[in-house]
Amino acid sequence: MQSWKVSGRFRVLAAAMAAAYAGAPALAQQGEAVLREVTVLGTAEETLKQAPGVSIITAEDIGKRPPVNDISEIIRTMPGVNLTGNSTSGQRGNNRQIDLRGMGPENTLILIDGKPATSRNSVRFGWRGERDTRGDSNWVPAEQIERIEVIRGPAAARYGNGAAGGVVNIITKKAGKELHGEVSLYANAPEHSDEGATRRLNFGLSGPLGEQFSFRVMGNYNRTEEDDRYINDGHQAPGFANAMPAGREGVNNRDFSGQLSWQPSAAHRLDLDLGYSRQGNLYAGDTQNASSNPVVDPVVERMRGKETNVMRRTNYALTHTGKYDFGSSLSYVQYTATDNKRIQEGLAGATEGAFLAGNPPFMTNELRDLTVHGEVNLPLSGVFKQVLTVGAEWTRSELEDPTSTTQTTQFGTIPGVSSTGRSPDASARIASVFVEDNIELSENTVLTPGLRFDRHSEAGGNWSPALNLMHMFSDRVTLKGGIARAYKAPNLYQGNPNYLLYSNGNGCPTVGNGTTGCYLIGNDDLDAETSINKELGIEYKVGGFSAGVTWFRNDYRDKIQADTTPVGITATGNRSIYQWTNIPKAVVEGLEGSLRLPLATGLDWLTNFTYMIESKNKTTGDYLSIIPEYTVNTSLDWRASDKFGLLLAVTFYGEQEPMKYDFKGDRVTGTSADSVDPYAVVNLSGDYAVSKHLKVTAGINNLFDKRQYRRGNAVSVSSTPVYGTSGGAGAATYNEHGRTLYVALTTSF
Repeated sequence: MQSWKVSGRFRVLAAAMAAAYAGAPALAQQGEAVLREVTVLGTAEETLKQAPGVSIITAEDIGKRPPVNDISEIIRTMPGVNLTGNSTSGQRGNNRQIDLRGMGPENTLILIDGKPATSRNSVRFGWRGERDTRGDSNWVPAEQIERIEVIRGPAAARYGNGAAGGVVNIITKKAGKELHGEVSLYANAPEHSDEGATRRLNFGLSGPLGEQFSFRVMGNYNRTEEDDRYINDGHQAPGFANAMPAGREGVNNRDFSGQLSWQPSAAHRLDLDLGYSRQGNLYAGDTQNASSNPVVDPVVERMRGKETNVMRRTNYALTHTGKYDFGSSLSYVQYTATDNKRIQEGLAGATEGAFLAGNPPFMTNELRDLTVHGEVNLPLSGVFKQVLTVGAEWTRSELEDPTSTTQTTQFGTIPGVSSTGRSPDASARIASVFVEDNIELSENTVLTPGLRFDRHSEAGGNWSPALNLMHMFSDRVTLKGGIARAYKAPNLYQGNPNYLLYSNGNGCPTVGNGTTGCYLIGNDDLDAETSINKELGIEYKVGGFSAGVTWFRNDYRDKIQADTTPVGITATGNRSIYQWTNIPKAVVEGLEGSLRLPLATGLDWLTNFTYMIESKNKTTGDYLSIIPEYTVNTSLDWRASDKFGLLLAVTFYGEQEPMKYDFKGDRVTGTSADSVDPYAVVNLSGDYAVSKHLKVTAGINNLFDKRQYRRGNAVSVSSTPVYGTSGGAGAATYNEHGRTLYVALTTSF
């Protein structure tokens, strides 16, 4: 790995943070007497969390419908949220991640207690934009979450790199003033024996350690079995007749974390966080291209039900929050080490992402992330009341991947690229400064302008201005809107010229240069992806009734994808050479809405919807994600008493369209053009407080057993190998599990 160095930018950042705290008394001497609480106007961040594109999931919400394994299962019930693979290719289709407003999982930033979780960046990024990963939404036990903030649209721009689609901020439970503990058990029983069952146990313990210190520890063990190898038998598309598409892989999670807090005064708090998580898969048979050949099949059969990849995440963080006579501050330092251990995979053609022949070794990718962040909030008076926020941030990511740079140039010599011995290291740094102002123009109007500048070590500088407005026409009607420029820097694979993939021709775009096969190489001259995010919403509230509708549009520029125009031909071998490139324009546009209607005492009808007007690459006309045309989440929540409640929830999914073009750039035909018809999933649950210290939740997921089967990848690869563009899976690239019973117990003291 490369050594850590303190760059000039880091020294500037450290000096800026020190200046921000200059004049503040020593922590131990800071008393309550010098504090002046500001309650009239909140910070810009607090106001932005009232934007129309923001949803909050509480611990009570999670308790009513506990997720099977990953909290993404409940996040998907929020407006503007879907679960998709990384790309429209359908590869790794069952490894679904959070996709906000159709911008794709790569544009969803996951935070844990406000700090980035980016371990998925240690997973190789494939030719079609896919990763063999479940994402970063499962590092915290579900029952130990206080709330989840789902931030979409312009409000997400303040968080910088990777938040063009939005932000999911997972807030964990904090230590209380009294000793408190809880233990939660979860188990489910699928009606169909070919679907994997889940067993989960987690605990939390927190309390004081004297007058100034407190602690919190939490742990989790979760095991979900993999689906049967033949769960999709009889449902596969013609192009997969001899290549069974796999079901969902299993998951074997172990998590433990602790927090030690020191509060020397009412004005200051220091939190030291230490965490360790281990996520292993239980292999179900997926091979990325779903190809069947003598090289792949023996290894697939031997490894089914075993761990073929294990992700270990260790993080350390020190956080300070302070209050002063001039305002407040937040600063933290976080270091995360991710070790991604997996069986070595191929990098060429049909075997890309598949295990190598024989007895392939386990190899480990090492990702090291460091983030330093500081900000101060300054209440100001004058013509307008306002709270000014000034901050800075510095991040560094280092990746050592010993396998993804091993593809040789044996098929054709590439000028300037060594056939072997290329460096396995890649790194990037981002230095950022930002300013926001929360201005009370009148008692009914709040204006929140912001500006962020990021300097990426490879992609250069990026300005992200933002402007949000909230106006109350009355105590019942509120208009909210905003516009912001968000961005995402090239990832550590796209910008790495040592990362090389090869296709023997079937995966190459159709070109007229007579070549037979092609290479894809990294490009260290990429621009950052940018998006102009706009939204406008109106809300009506009276008593317990509320309704709202929001229009959103993201104009996406410089999206990074594998180019379809070669940059050259190999010096030998007559192969085309492609690079990652920026495409000019894409657009995402849609409507979101919500309704809360009290029907009776303790009985509420809750509904939200998302309707996608368009989501497409303006150059090719193809879709950006395989997502439903519309999604409607509706539920009846009946609190019959303080002890007992019932929840009936229904999700309607609209038609899902597949990609329009195959890997060659040709229009797909036959079953490759098939969409997924609209369908609905009904869930029923009930919870009962047996006593003050014991709660039981039980329910049925997918009450009417509406199953979806994976027919393969969007475009098939046969063993000949010839692309079967008329025999692919279309949009049916994932499994929706059938009727499942579950029970959850939580005991506390």
